[in-house]
Amino acid sequence: MNAYSVSFRTVSPLLLILAVLLAGARNHHFASYTHLPDASWAVFFLAGFYFRRVRELALLLAVAIISDYVAISGFGISDACISPAYVFLLPAYGALWMAGAAYARYYRFEPETLLPLAGLAFLGTAACELLSSGGFYFFSGRFAETSLAGFGERWLSYFPQSLAGVAFYLGFAVVTHIAVTLSRNGSVSNVHTH
Repeated sequence: MNAYSVSFRTVSPLLLILAVLLAGARNHHFASYTHLPDASWAVFFLAGFYFRRVRELALLLAVAIISDYVAISGFGISDACISPAYVFLLPAYGALWMAGAAYARYYRFEPETLLPLAGLAFLGTAACELLSSGGFYFFSGRFAETSLAGFGERWLSYFPQSLAGVAFYLGFAVVTHIAVTLSRNGSVSNVHTH
């Protein structure tokens, strides 16, 4: 059992926290009111790391879809992002979930595993940006003319902001993970990994 493994009783509250964060700090919804970056991408990475089961991925995808529906129908948020390209969010979020699950294979409660965390978070975020922005750019019907060069410009302008948002939430998650692990184990010397 790894240091991050937790019992089912403690998993449920963590999943609930991720779902609330996903719904509450979703781009163009409530995050704009609180000035928080969109938490969606980091949530899917963290879900892949902590849970790695498809049912949690499906649950969080449902939370994202319901959150969008409620924001648009109940709070008057613009539906500009809803188009045939919306379906590209499924593989985009799946890429982040897979990156988080891949990091779980590298994880040990040691500083050396922060490098794979950074690398896999970068790759997952890049893939998510390619799928979500690419899907929207080429298939939303909102752009009269599309080209690879035009998409490249858009990707380069949006990717740093997306990466910063993921880094913000993952940084907070790392600090929280360390604090919880140390509080459960008393000190770093008592943490056992396998």
